[in-house]
Amino acid sequence: MKITSVEPFVIHVPLRVPINDSSSHVSHWGVPGVILRTDDGLFGTGYTGTHAVGDELIVGAIRDHYGPRLIGKDPFNVRQIWQDLHLEPLHWIGRTGITTMAHAAIDIALWDLMAKASERPLWQLLGGHKPERIVTYNTDGGWLNWTQDQLVEDCQRIVERGWRGVKIKLGKPDPAEDLRRIAAVRRAIGDEIMLMVDVNQKWDLHTARTWGRRLADYNVYWLEEPIHPDDVEGHALLARELATPIATGEHIYNTFGFRDLIARQAIAFVQVDVTRVAGITETLTITNLAAAYNLPVVPHISDMMQVHQHIVAAFPNAPMLEYIPWLLDLFEEPVRVVDGAIVPPTTPGASTTMRADSVARWRVA
Repeated sequence: MKITSVEPFVIHVPLRVPINDSSSHVSHWGVPGVILRTDDGLFGTGYTGTHAVGDELIVGAIRDHYGPRLIGKDPFNVRQIWQDLHLEPLHWIGRTGITTMAHAAIDIALWDLMAKASERPLWQLLGGHKPERIVTYNTDGGWLNWTQDQLVEDCQRIVERGWRGVKIKLGKPDPAEDLRRIAAVRRAIGDEIMLMVDVNQKWDLHTARTWGRRLADYNVYWLEEPIHPDDVEGHALLARELATPIATGEHIYNTFGFRDLIARQAIAFVQVDVTRVAGITETLTITNLAAAYNLPVVPHISDMMQVHQHIVAAFPNAPMLEYIPWLLDLFEEPVRVVDGAIVPPTTPGASTTMRADSVARWRVA
């Protein structure tokens, strides 16, 4: 099997309502990606996820730099292709961010091709243990632009629909307001439901040390991205001082960033994102690295769960997955959730094949 064409695309899917966290306002989810076609008629789809900003830079890297190197290659040589792209001259102007996300889209498409050619779902190709259900926690009700009443109502609704974990956003100008919102949600959902909080890097170290200590009063399951993701020493200090475990990873773009956090005992939950690091190939390395330190991997989901459900189904140290339903209408086989848990797919591939009608409606380039 040889790759015969490389077809980049950009899709912008509108959210049902715009949302805010402490650093961003999002009205559409950007889906820049690529379709790889082969000489035997198969195709693989890969993509990354954005706030619908900078997508043309990602697909430009695919079209002009990475894509030409793929023609004539066998997708099953995925690790050699990964290394070739990783060392492509483009890395001299950026080893993370745009270049890595473009690489991720290609790598996902390659694994989708391999799984389809093998007539297996990706999790099985990866040697997965296939749990009957993949536990999820729900992030789609905890946004910072919700009033406290809206926040409480949404979290209650999520629990009533079967989820056993919810995540809410922090980062109000006054951290005391964040604490009031946490307290209100905890009272509403009870003590048995997992409650995660996410600062999206808003706090400085002093704020994180001061207010992070208060989270233990509300049985917070983890504190996510409290400070800048590259501040390894700051995360290590927080991990030593706070009773609440630290989660981070959505803005870490390579294995070495995770290695440094893990080695400094600065992270309790590894939130690698297959669309931010260089695809499935690098995600496997990071997940195995976490397993060597007996750390759980709970991915961040810029792919909106489609690919990550296979990763979690394949690794015993990946106990659960985030749930955000923004792209369900884009895919031929969207993630299927029953009582707050994902039912692993059985169709060959990485669950990335997109519906033609949805692509026609939302494609922008």
